[in-house]
Amino acid sequence: MNQRYDEYGSVPVDPVTGIYRLGANGPSLATAIAAAAATRRKVSLLHIDVDMFGSINSNMGESVGDQVLAAVAQRLRNAMPQDAWLWRRGTDEFIAGIGHREGEMDGEALAERLRDAFEVPLSIPPYTLPITLSIGIAVFPDHAQNAAALLASAEHALRDAKQTGLDNVGLYSGRPERGPINDGFAQRFADAFDRDEFRLYYQPFVNGHDGSLAGFSALLRWNSESSGLLRPNRFLDIVERVGLSARLGAWVVEAAAQQLARWRDEGIDYLSISMHLPSTLLAQPDCRDRIGELLHRLNLPGSSLEFEVPENALSLDARHTYETLVGLRELGSTLTVQDFGLGGLSFASLAQYPLDRLKIDRSFIRNVTSDTRSAAIVRGIIAMGHRLDMKVCAKGVESEAELGFLRRNHCDFFQGYIFSAPQPVEALDALIKKRFLLPEAFAQTRPERTLLLLDDEENVLRSLVRLFRRDGYQILTANSVREAFDLLASNRVQVIVSDQRMPDMSGTEFLGRVRDLYPDTVRMVLSGYTDLATITDAINHGAIYRFLTKPWNDDELREHIRAAFRAHERRAAGEEVGF
Repeated sequence: MNQRYDEYGSVPVDPVTGIYRLGANGPSLATAIAAAAATRRKVSLLHIDVDMFGSINSNMGESVGDQVLAAVAQRLRNAMPQDAWLWRRGTDEFIAGIGHREGEMDGEALAERLRDAFEVPLSIPPYTLPITLSIGIAVFPDHAQNAAALLASAEHALRDAKQTGLDNVGLYSGRPERGPINDGFAQRFADAFDRDEFRLYYQPFVNGHDGSLAGFSALLRWNSESSGLLRPNRFLDIVERVGLSARLGAWVVEAAAQQLARWRDEGIDYLSISMHLPSTLLAQPDCRDRIGELLHRLNLPGSSLEFEVPENALSLDARHTYETLVGLRELGSTLTVQDFGLGGLSFASLAQYPLDRLKIDRSFIRNVTSDTRSAAIVRGIIAMGHRLDMKVCAKGVESEAELGFLRRNHCDFFQGYIFSAPQPVEALDALIKKRFLLPEAFAQTRPERTLLLLDDEENVLRSLVRLFRRDGYQILTANSVREAFDLLASNRVQVIVSDQRMPDMSGTEFLGRVRDLYPDTVRMVLSGYTDLATITDAINHGAIYRFLTKPWNDDELREHIRAAFRAHERRAAGEEVGF
């Protein structure tokens, strides 16, 4: 940690992570600070350290260590806002920066966003590795006036943060640095049971066909006396290291079941509760008997509990794991593969165990409305689950576009912030009374003929809307490709008309991606710009059905659109139509 910020030489990109080295002819921290000063913005600099990385290198080898660093860098990069900066510095250290004014995302908000990105462990076959970050934050001009001083202040804040344990965030305080102290985490965590510091928050999951409330996912929080309310990614990896994960898992099962029993005593008998079943608890030979005793004691049907099993527990191919799962299934409980796709579970293992559901992780859903690979993966998971007689739940649904795409592809259950953030039990009454969440998104009142118009010129869109409104179509308009993808995910669109020259993506490129995502649409370009080679190639490859020119003749254009809808309907009826 004693290197200068500008002493990395002339090779700008780090070969392991693909990220710029700080001060190596890549983006300049000094320039970023100067630009922020000129625009009256502050700059928050984050010094990021990967906790316990040295033990990974020592115990698993440098090859695995390099894979971990590459995976960490990718998650950091994916979580960064577009206007922020990211550099690598040192073996297991990264530097992030963001400019901000009051009310915008600052360093502390960015730190939480980066740590949230590691809530799911890394999969580096054959290992599944929980990763946490320690982060120090310093702010220009509050804590330093230049790049070197700002970096030193962030480094100071990082050392302060690590004094109180791993997985912490510290804002530069200017206080003298303290010497190392004994963490004593295991004892503090054990004492937390006696002090009743653990809490369950609940996030609803809903039925895919009508949006009705199916139950709640129980999510653990630690109301730490010293650190406040902590999410599991802040402490679970350390809990596993000190051997307390089975005890904690048993507490979650007991607390969730007791809450479900209270709801049933109040006459709310249609809810189920889903909870994480850690591999350490699953491995205990009396796991099935303990859960059976709990159901009997609380007078709960086994079908009211859903257990989310981590992929790494299924990958071990252990006989007692299979027997425990069979026993839980015999009790009537639902067995779900947690965060499917992240843990390297083989298809053979998936077919071997008595499983009822797959839960798709948020990382697969994030770009599903615009990225053909993400869409293909999600479609494949849903189709595979259904072929294995399993239901599929999508976790982390945050927008109507994502919800629309998943509904169109017959996903069975949804969970995410679009319905509700995780809430303490006392805040759930309104959701339970409502029973049907986001009913407008599940309404089946869409007109049969829907036309999507994409053009970055507002006056063109207004003219087209006026022209086509008289023909009775439902008309959707978008000024950007991103907006168009969201509308396609949320609506059943039959015909698309796109401009060719747009700032973020050409019309033919956009329609080529639409062809892969929504192959049954009829896709047309309407443009005053003619590149014969591009248009011919797009038509030959099936990206577009027809190229129309601006300015247009109203009657002819209306007839082209009517013909497009007729072509769509003929193809839907099984006729061969070339588009």
